Order: sequence, then structure tokens, then C-alpha cells
Amino acid sequence: MEQENRVRMERIAADPQSGLSAEQVKRRFAQGENNYKVESSTLSVSEIVRSNVCTYFNLVFAVIAVLLAIVGAWSDMLFLPIIVANTCIGIIQEVHSKKVLDKLSILNAPHAVVIRDGKRQEIPADQLVLDDIVEFSAGSQIPADAKVVSGELQVNESLITGESDEIEKREGDSLLSGSFVVSGKACARLEKVGKDSYISKLTLQATKSKKGEQSEMIRSLNYLIMVMGIIIIPIGIALFVQSFIYNEGTFHDSITGMVAAIIGMIPEGLYLLTSVALAVSSVRLAQKKVLIHDMKCIETLARVNVLCVDKTGTITEPGMHVYDFSVLDGADQLEISQLLADFVAAQEKDNATMEALKAHFSNGSGMRAREVYSFSSETKYSGAVMNDGKSYVIGAPEFVLRGQFAQYQEQIATYSSKGYRVLVFAQYEGMLDRKPLTEPVLPLCFVMLANPIRKGAKETFTYFAENDVDIKVISGDNPLTVSVIAAEAGIVGAERFVDASTLKEKEDYYRAVEEYTVFGRVTPSQKRMLVQALKEHKKTVAMTGDGVNDVLALKDADCSVAMASGSEAASNVAQLVLLDSDFSRMPSVVAEGRRVVNNIERTAALYIVKNIFSMLLAIFSVILMLDYPLEPSQVSLISMFTIGIPSFVLALEPNKELIRGHFLTNVLVRALPAGLTDFIVVSGLVIFCREFQVDLDCLSTSCTILVAIVGFMILHRIARPMNTGHIVMLVGVIAGWILCMLFGRSFFGITEISKQCEMLMVIFAIITEPVLRYLSLIVEWISARCRMIHARFSRA
Repeated sequence: MEQENRVRMERIAADPQSGLSAEQVKRRFAQGENNYKVESSTLSVSEIVRSNVCTYFNLVFAVIAVLLAIVGAWSDMLFLPIIVANTCIGIIQEVHSKKVLDKLSILNAPHAVVIRDGKRQEIPADQLVLDDIVEFSAGSQIPADAKVVSGELQVNESLITGESDEIEKREGDSLLSGSFVVSGKACARLEKVGKDSYISKLTLQATKSKKGEQSEMIRSLNYLIMVMGIIIIPIGIALFVQSFIYNEGTFHDSITGMVAAIIGMIPEGLYLLTSVALAVSSVRLAQKKVLIHDMKCIETLARVNVLCVDKTGTITEPGMHVYDFSVLDGADQLEISQLLADFVAAQEKDNATMEALKAHFSNGSGMRAREVYSFSSETKYSGAVMNDGKSYVIGAPEFVLRGQFAQYQEQIATYSSKGYRVLVFAQYEGMLDRKPLTEPVLPLCFVMLANPIRKGAKETFTYFAENDVDIKVISGDNPLTVSVIAAEAGIVGAERFVDASTLKEKEDYYRAVEEYTVFGRVTPSQKRMLVQALKEHKKTVAMTGDGVNDVLALKDADCSVAMASGSEAASNVAQLVLLDSDFSRMPSVVAEGRRVVNNIERTAALYIVKNIFSMLLAIFSVILMLDYPLEPSQVSLISMFTIGIPSFVLALEPNKELIRGHFLTNVLVRALPAGLTDFIVVSGLVIFCREFQVDLDCLSTSCTILVAIVGFMILHRIARPMNTGHIVMLVGVIAGWILCMLFGRSFFGITEISKQCEMLMVIFAIITEPVLRYLSLIVEWISARCRMIHARFSRA
């Protein structure tokens, strides 16, 4: 078990033949120096429930519900189901995300062979301790960071670094936890165990929650709630004091009047609408083989202005293909092709390059190999001694040709400039020994390989370019090769490339992300630094990845996209997973995000109209010492038919328009004229009714009708263009409101109104349209002027 404040033990250089003693192992367990599995750093379920239930938003409504219960106003609690639904959806979303991250398992090594007290024994990996001597052989996954003390290994670190080449490890070399042993046998001493190991640190960082990072839409909604939450306290207290003490109203009427004002000032249904709209989008995307882990990423991706992609798996297909081969010095093409086929037939299919060679060169002469030397990243070649007694090698031209490279450099550069990876097949005049070549070679042919461009890649990148999204290609391959492939895929600016190995300081990354489009020779840590540099430039960054080496960069990006064909770790960390690994699905995800953002932005105006009107009317009531003219049930009735039902219909409509401007600004520009219109006509009606001594119940009903009329006018304006669906919706909600007014009179506090009040109501209803029209023109003019001034300052 982990002990946070454990004392570091004195290290023991145990003999590889005997290992640690039982007493030494016991002491290490007591000090917490065992290879325990680190727990996910996500919040617990109880913490998630507490964080969603114990909010200021819920506290306000809990106090309101208690006050209404005290006065027995049960019919005024229609807002409670919305509050409960909001809370439940928040909990369900976070628990789902927690479960996905908790499944993150990079290490899959349940057992290990350890030497203790001179005996070789197999034990669970979590029973290993610091300084244990562990024996590794082909097929083993390294369970903790270690150092080789005897023997040699060929290790594949692709899970960690993204590089698929095998790396030779000799005595004194370090082994990273999570990497696999391909061949060889060795003993290693464990250097870092438990939470100190590389793989454990990666797991903890990958599962850490990104607190405080929200999409613009959610951030805007939170800001609205915070502002309204502060304003309602003094207004609510003032309304109650004025009604109960100064106007000598009953406790019941004072409470219900105050609650009506407060409910009207909080957009409680907007959260629910947003959650439902995002959930519907998740279902739609699932039908297109796109899995959403975090629903907020749907909006974020629609706002992304930089998309970071890898070459392999995103621009190109994952597998390599042989496109051509060119024989040298007049050699017979058929003979060389058969010889190469015999050579690759003897090799193991241990990497993508060899798979491609085996698939293309399959018609050999039947000659077999005496000795086979698999590819090594250190020597950069594969070799074999064939039955004809000759040695042959295939590999990178720089390492195979060596001193002869200059002779063929121009030809190789020509192939590389076309985006090909070039290999040379040659006869070796020396003896192969798994070490770098020293003797001359006789080049026989060049083989040109490449990852084929994905179907639909060009159209996808064209779509992003047309929508002002910059593409950054981040790859571990040669930058020139990546640049050529990026250009072939239609990526704008592909000719601007840089070798990431030249980037040293933080300032280099900050400058490079502005200047270059293609980044080659990028290490896993550099991927993360490039994402961070882009975010420092105030860019909204999306990142695609498919390996464990991409996990931390995916975690840092504003929106992370994983290919299902990649590692499980990347799929678990990413917010969005392309289940068929088809990058051409991305435009449909962006379109879905636009639909959500544009529709929520449009319908949010309906909610904010109510908030603006309620706040102004409450302040008006306090200043003029008037009772608040509406009851909570009447506010709920108006909201249901002018806001709630229409907003859900409009939020689920198709909408592929570009997202323009800021969410909150756009909403306020739409809502402010309508909110002011509501306030002007209702406050005017209240003043005139008070002057003509109209009964308070009669006034309340008149205000309900007038606010509803204004609400339907605003709905008609926001729902434009008025197609058949919108007309049916508008007629339906008006009919529903009329039915509730007729048959739910007692429930909603609707009473008969006098002829005097009717006439006043008609007059104010008539003036509503011109007031709304002219206020809209004024607000739009002010908004345009503000944008112009902002643009001037930005250019300056």
C-alpha cells in the first residue's frame, strides 16, 4: 500500500545470481517501496455527487422550496423537477467520465520472474520491490523502471515513445516500464517502483481532472448563474421586506411574490436544455461511429481554430505499402525481385515495413536463409545469409551505403521528395554479426514505400481550411517526407516544415507554432509542448492521437480525438473516439457542434429575456413600493409555453452556420430588446392599473396574459424563417397556453379581469411590436459600433 511520507531506503546492489533476501524484501514492503498499482486520480463517486448537489444554484432553489413548503404553496414548486434533472444529468456525466478514465490500464504485466535468496520464482507484479532482480525474456512487459545488470535484450518502446523500432539494451542501459521485450534474455534491477515509475506517473497525469476548463458556452452559462445568484439575494430580501412590512401583506403573499421574482431571474431550464441537446448530439454521432466521452467536446470542436494531426493514421493509412522498386547497375529486375522475396520470406513480420515488403515481394525462387538478423534500430538494417553463401541487407541508405551514400544521394533525394521512404537492398561483402556494417556493399535496388493517403483526407482538410481551422502536422518522421505527404493531402502551408530536434527552448516552440505547419522528428514530450505553445497563443486546440505516447498531449488539448484502432489508453483519455478510425468523420462532428452551439445560442435568448424582465420588474417593484405582480405558478406557465417547449424544439433543429462572435454577447444582443420591451409594457400596465385602482388578482392575470403575448412575439422573431415546422410549433404552444388558462385557472391563479383592465391590456399589447422593433434597431446599432471600436483597438 502507498505511503505518502515514506522514508527513502538505502539502495542495495544485489548480486544478479542471488537477488534480495527475504528480510530485505520485508523491509521494503514495510516502507512502501513495492510496485503497487497506482489508483486513478479521478474524483470518487461521493465527491462527484457532493460537488453536483452542493452548489449555490441548488442552495437557492432549496431555500425557495422550503419557504414555499412553509406557506403551503405546493403548486408553485413546478421548477423543482428541472433542478433535480439538472443535478442528475451532471452526476451521470461525471460518473461516466470517471469510469472511462478508471479503466485506463497501460501496464498489463500481472506476473514477473524474480530472483530472491538465490531462487527463481514467479510472483504478481505488484509484489515486486525496489532493487529486486527481475529476469526478462521475449514477450515480457517491463513492470517497473529498471536497469540491465546482465544479458542483452531487444526492446520495443512504441507503447511509450511511439517509435516502433527495436532498441538493443545491454548492461547498464535503462528499461522503461510499459515497454516490451522482443527478443533476448537479461536480468535487471528495479530502479523505480509504484508511483515513482514512468508508467505510474503517466497514469496519474492522464487521469487527473482538468478543473476549471470549460467550453465557452458552459463558461457563459456559469457566469450568468453566478451574476444572477449574487443579484437575487438583495432583491429577494428587499421584495419580502417591502411586501411583508411596508405593504403589510400576508406572509404567504410576500413569500410567493419574492419567489416569483427570483425564479424569473434564474435560467434554470437552460442548463437542462444544453445537457439534452448535447446528449442528443452524442446519440447522433454514435450512429456515425463516433463515441463521445465528454459531451462538452462537441461544442469545443466546433470552436477549434487549430487541429494537430499525426501523419500515420490520420493523413495516411496505418500500414506501409511498396509503391515501386528500382534495380541498380543494369541488374535483372526479375532476378532481384525473386532474391528480395526469398530474403524477406526468411524475416519475421515484426514491423510495418517488413509486412509491406512481404506483401509485395511474394514470388521468390525458393532459396532459404542460413542465418537471419532481424531489424535493429541501432544498426538500421535487417540481414540474412542465404543458402548461396552470400550475405544480404536491407535498410536505411545512410546506414547501409555509408561511404557510398554520396554516389546515390541525388537519386535517393528525388524519391524522398515524392514522399517515399527509401530502403536499399544490397549484398554485403563482410560477415554479419548484429553490429553496424563495416565492409563495402553492392547495392542491388532501391525500394520505395509510403503510407497511402487516407480516402477522404483531402476533402476533410479542405473543409477545415474553408472553415478557418489551421492544421499542424506533428510526426516523428523526416520533416521533408511529412511535408510532401501533407501537401499531397491538400494541407495549406505544408511547404513550411521544421525538424523538431532543433527546438530547444520554450521560446523556440512559441515561435515555431506561428511559423511552421509541419513538425518532423517530434518526440512525445515535444507533442505536449507544441500543444501548450499553441494554447499560449490563445488558440483553441484539438489533438488527434492513437498511442500511449500521445496521452499527455491529448490531455492538454482543448479537444482530444483518438482513433479506436490505436491504443486503449489513448481511447480512454480522449474526449472523442472515432470508432472506425475514419478521420473523414470529423466534419460531421464539427457540424453537430455548430448545430448545438448556434441553436442553444438562439434559444438561450428566450431564457435571458425572462431573466432581464424579471430583474428589472423586481427592482421597479422595490423602488415604487409595489407588490410583485406575478405568482410563481404564473411565471412557470409563461415559461413553459413561451420558452421551455419551443426551446427544446428549436435546439434540435439542423444548423450548419459558422459560429460567429462570443456566446454571451450574441445572446444578450438578441435578448436585451425583448427583455426591455417586456419590462416597459408590464411596468406601464402596473402603473396604469394602480392609478385606476384595479384589483391585484386582476392585475396579476393581466400581466400573465401580456407577458405571454410578448413572449409569443419574441418566439416568432427568434424562430425565423417561419417554415411549416415553426408554424406548427407556434400554433401548438399558443393553443396549449390557452387551454391551461381556461382549464387550469385555479392552479395557475388565473381570475376574471375587468373591462377596464382588458382595455389597458389591449393598448399595451398593441404598442409592444413597435417598441420591440425600435429597441432591436437601437441595440443592434450599439453592438455594431462596439464591434467597430473593438476591431480598431485590436488592429492598433
